[in-house]
Amino acid sequence: MKKFLSMFLSIVFLSSILVACSQGAPQSGTSTNDEGGEDSGGKPKYAFIFKNTGNPYGEKMMDGFKTAIEELGGEVILRSPDQPTAEGQIQIIEQLITQKVAAIAIAGNDQDALEPVLKKAMSQGIKVLSVDSAVNANSRDLHVNQANPERIGRIQIEAVAEMIGGEGQIAVLSATSQATNQNLWIEWMKKELEKPEYEKVELVKVAYGDDLRDKSVSETEALLKSYPDLKAIIAPTTVGIAAAGKVLTDKGLEGKVKLTGLGLPSEMASYIESGVSPWMYLWNPIDVGAAAGYTAHALVEGTINGELGEAFEAGELGSQEIVEDDEGTQIMLGDPFKFDADNIAEWKDVY
Repeated sequence: MKKFLSMFLSIVFLSSILVACSQGAPQSGTSTNDEGGEDSGGKPKYAFIFKNTGNPYGEKMMDGFKTAIEELGGEVILRSPDQPTAEGQIQIIEQLITQKVAAIAIAGNDQDALEPVLKKAMSQGIKVLSVDSAVNANSRDLHVNQANPERIGRIQIEAVAEMIGGEGQIAVLSATSQATNQNLWIEWMKKELEKPEYEKVELVKVAYGDDLRDKSVSETEALLKSYPDLKAIIAPTTVGIAAAGKVLTDKGLEGKVKLTGLGLPSEMASYIESGVSPWMYLWNPIDVGAAAGYTAHALVEGTINGELGEAFEAGELGSQEIVEDDEGTQIMLGDPFKFDADNIAEWKDVY
């Protein structure tokens, strides 16, 4: 009997150790930064999910979100999958539902694939907002738009046409083929190209680097090989434009193939100064993240419900009004800002 009791207690003890080890194991395929620890002291938990790890633009956005939420007294959870896939984000969302977060802000990797799991989150009282790259209106309370999508698309065609003298072949190096924001900007690029003044500008291809540096490099090299007469590349993604800048520099194509798009000043300064990219555009991703933080807090506090015409204060960003988008509602920050040789030095150390 004593021998049986001893064996039973040993099995219970071993099981306890295995359970504890399993609970403490890191989540595969994700990068986490769980700011509040296990006990948040009653603070509401605000989660931000970016597209993938190792993206400087996303890291700056998460910095802005973190600062805003901490100023507002909340606990911050920052998560991203290793690869920019909907599957990776779905896994993270399921985990956040279990953690009973108050709000989830997400830069979506796929407009529609995330709908079932985000609806599940909303059904359990979690406020959901998309930021930067929208999810569909059925699976969010509100979208935080970094700038006017029409102006983002049109201004890049205006820029590239000026750079190439209104004539020649151009290509687009985008992020993923499912990225809502990228696709919308490209739609507006194509609409701008319908104007008579661009009749001699030919869009030969839209390539996808999946917001991965190595793939963006490969796609740029493929564009140059497939289209030897290519005059310019538009890369409306911070990863893509930096990768394209490196390829053009390494191949000695400064001035021969123009480059513009959306980039981080800190990453693009050398390419602007060398003339590889005469100029490019962006907004401040820190402000975009902060706007998402203030919006999430307003939703959780009940200050807004995501309805058209509502307004709330967003700290230094001022009053934000909820307006229409194609499917639901959104707040919209300002026009993209132009970075060129005259101002890049003052911005390259900022972000």
